[in-house]
Amino acid sequence: MSVLEHLERMGGVATRATLVRVCSRAAVDAALAAGDLTVLARGRYALPQAERAVLEAHRLSGVVSHLSAALSLGWSVMRPPDQPHVTVSSNRHVSMEQRRDVALHWSRLGTEDVDGMVTRADRTLVDCLRTLPYAEALAVADSAVRNGFPQARLVALALSARGPSSAAVRRVARNADPRAANPFESGLRAICHEVPGLHVEPQVSIHEGGFLGRPDLIDERLRIVFEADSFEWHGSRVALARDARRYNRFGLAGWLVLRFTWEDVMLEPANVRSALAAAVVEREHQLCHGCRSA
Repeated sequence: MSVLEHLERMGGVATRATLVRVCSRAAVDAALAAGDLTVLARGRYALPQAERAVLEAHRLSGVVSHLSAALSLGWSVMRPPDQPHVTVSSNRHVSMEQRRDVALHWSRLGTEDVDGMVTRADRTLVDCLRTLPYAEALAVADSAVRNGFPQARLVALALSARGPSSAAVRRVARNADPRAANPFESGLRAICHEVPGLHVEPQVSIHEGGFLGRPDLIDERLRIVFEADSFEWHGSRVALARDARRYNRFGLAGWLVLRFTWEDVMLEPANVRSALAAAVVEREHQLCHGCRSA
């Protein structure tokens, strides 16, 4: 994959060190030289959509908002936007020709909502949580709190939300977790939330007769490990050997290990959901059998 394809799978934002690890230093430097990457800060890059969004906002006398604002703020997203998101004043007339190739929003924005050409963090979060599907909204919220946005502030914003989709905002805020490693993992966790009987936590270290590992997600009651297996993190012989040893340790300790690829989570969520539901049934049966045996 190209540097941009890797960056998109990482959520649209990544550090130089991460990109160099999976793409090589030469490939990253070539992408920078070609102008294919937007520099958010020293050693931190975003997809070129972030810069394009600023240009479109300036053209339309609006501001960068929603997913485009999330990228500009350095947050990772589950699916980078195909078009830049721009918000204009609620009474602003924009012709069909002018709005072509732009995801346009109308709203009444106060000075507290905007910083320069981009909506502030508070407004960006509320906009994303109101308008995105649950999994994508959770990925944005996870990234925000992982990158320093106060979780208590997120909960307060959700509690004060009124109007359309305010219940969805509160659901995402309630489940946001800074321990989530990346949007891919957030997406898998969102699917888990749809399966009755599953109660998952991200990045929990397991110690049973020694350190077994720290999986992406676990259900401690059902003793299930869920791994979001991304080529970016597991694409070398060393990583393959390390993961094989780790999965063997979990299996020998009685944990069921379920592994899902990026394509599974992003393109086939219904199949993932079915597999998760079947795992719950199987593990519940084992628990009941254990109770009867006792």
